[in-house]
Amino acid sequence: METKQAGGVRHIPAGEGQSIWIVGDTHTLKAVGEDTNGAYMLLEVSVSPQAGPPPHIHHREDEFYYVLEGELEVLDGERTFIASAGSYVYIPRGTLHRFKNVGEVPAKMLVFFTPAGMEGFFLEVGMPAQEGGTAPPLGPEEIERTLAAAPKYGMEFPLPL
Repeated sequence: METKQAGGVRHIPAGEGQSIWIVGDTHTLKAVGEDTNGAYMLLEVSVSPQAGPPPHIHHREDEFYYVLEGELEVLDGERTFIASAGSYVYIPRGTLHRFKNVGEVPAKMLVFFTPAGMEGFFLEVGMPAQEGGTAPPLGPEEIERTLAAAPKYGMEFPLPL
């Protein structure tokens, strides 16, 4: 990940950062545990129409989103709600959740995890994004990688993928 650094300040310019494809979406790593002394990680996510991760639980991290563009349907346990541009969503660890782009165009969001550590999961399960390409939909090989990696990162998928 290319960074601009002066003193202790880190700067990842727009359009830069390591990008991966996972669950049909493009995730760009903006800050990882190495950058934040383990405090948090930050992703910029472009969510393809009708895409998003399956329902899951993080047992080690709190997660929060800030929706920049589009509309996401968010699952919180057994209820769902719509988070549109400008919405903030906090998901405490141990909560069954997922997001899905219910629009016709890509949605964009910032996703934070605290503490850091989930970057390992994304890098292990995802694949390097190809510039100008689009993320492939979730398929059997990615599901296999996801189920194999999840326990290492304190994740649970209580429903079939």
